[in-house]
Amino acid sequence: MSRTVKIQAAKTHLSALLADVERGEEVIIARGDEPVARLVPVRGRGQRDLGFVAWQVPGTFFEELPQEELAAWES
Repeated sequence: MSRTVKIQAAKTHLSALLADVERGEEVIIARGDEPVARLVPVRGRGQRDLGFVAWQVPGTFFEELPQEELAAWES
């Protein structure tokens, strides 16, 4: 279900509108009678493919670098 709110009401009640959106509601923001934006919940925050190559970042990418390599980057 969606509802429409005017820009001023959206600015005043943004936190409440975001809570409604988190519960699955769609909110349309309008300037006068003209819709200009739509607030919807973010979906699919899972792992994403790079898209241009069939490759994924290995888990070791996030491990701490050895001191020698850190020193080389910092100099």
